[in-house]
Amino acid sequence: MAFAPVLHSEWLKIRTLRSLPGALLALFAVTTAFSALAGADGSSDPESDPLFTALSGVLPGQIAAISFGATAVASEYHGGALRLTLAAVPQRGRWFAAKVTAIAVPALLAGLITAVAALFAARAGLRSAAHGLTVAEQVRAVLGCGVYLMLIALFAAGLTAVLRSGVATLSVLIPFILVVSFVIGDAAGTVADFLPDKAGQIVMHQTYDGTLGPWSGLAVTALWTAAALLVGAWSVRRRDA
Repeated sequence: MAFAPVLHSEWLKIRTLRSLPGALLALFAVTTAFSALAGADGSSDPESDPLFTALSGVLPGQIAAISFGATAVASEYHGGALRLTLAAVPQRGRWFAAKVTAIAVPALLAGLITAVAALFAARAGLRSAAHGLTVAEQVRAVLGCGVYLMLIALFAAGLTAVLRSGVATLSVLIPFILVVSFVIGDAAGTVADFLPDKAGQIVMHQTYDGTLGPWSGLAVTALWTAAALLVGAWSVRRRDA
């Protein structure tokens, strides 16, 4: 079967599985709401990074992106759905590529829309604190935020293909982001810069110190994502459905 109809069928799954559009809506709502609150709280703090403050809603919002990627793949392992899918598309690599594409495109679009909304919502609260932000910095942060959220969703998708369980993926990634990255990561020094979430979030900062810059940080996150997808693809090709 050609790639286009396989991609179309995977897109139909994404669109019709109610929890998946719901996850993208949650990504938008949570990120925008928390960014607006952070903007209001950070308006009087001269030490804060106004650009990262404006997009800080991504920190809780990314859990919805993880849920989106994990659920999209985990749905194939419920009720023997993967066996039916592979009966229609015997080329497992082609199917997995279509699945990844069907996850990546809406995650990127939702991420970009969310980043724009969060930035404008936070700027209303930041007021004069946001006046020093240049157009180039804001465009870079919005584009980077959208790419980061897409990469995080794909990272979750690859890990789910290995673990074959959305619950297992969420049990690994959410504690990692909420605990390991913040608590252990801060104590680990420069090693923390290369964690998949910390590295990718550099692009959302106005100023940054450390080994990585905005785009090299995103490249590190992309390498983590590529590794997860490669192992996921290997798992799909080698393990029984």
